[in-house]
Amino acid sequence: AQMVQRGHSYAIVDEVDSILVDEARTPLIISGPLEDRSEMYNTIDTFIIQLQPQDYEIDEKQKTSIFTEEGTEKLENMLRDAGLLKGESLYDVENVAIVHHVNNALKAHRLFQRDKDYIVRNGEIVIIDEFTGRMMPGRRYSEGLHQALEAKEHVAIQPENQTLASVTFQNYFR
Repeated sequence: AQMVQRGHSYAIVDEVDSILVDEARTPLIISGPLEDRSEMYNTIDTFIIQLQPQDYEIDEKQKTSIFTEEGTEKLENMLRDAGLLKGESLYDVENVAIVHHVNNALKAHRLFQRDKDYIVRNGEIVIIDEFTGRMMPGRRYSEGLHQALEAKEHVAIQPENQTLASVTFQNYFR
């Protein structure tokens, strides 16, 4: 038997403009825990802070970052010395998880600013909504970015979650 939710007769929504317009693309997510990788986040964080501006390129408008060849070489040497690099290159298929960690750490350090994009309150990273400027306690960035921010700010790293299901507010209320 498949578990489903019965149809809605009606809904009472406080601040409907906030829910259906401001939060239109924000998904509601059901998630489950993944293995604890907090040590990896802390280790990678120590490598990222050693990089110089010529080691990466940042596009603040698109919120993207990439490593230059020089930066990739530096990272590969640090990862190899720490015993974390498998194979010859950072971009070998067995290093996919490491690439994910270093990319998130670079974003956390160079694209996200404390007191603008997030605050640290009671030992936790609290996201600030970029459109409204409101704090969003209980919300977390996905794909390991939140953990990279926690490593950057030296607060307790919460375990990653995997998304099991998601739906936007608009689709939920259809």
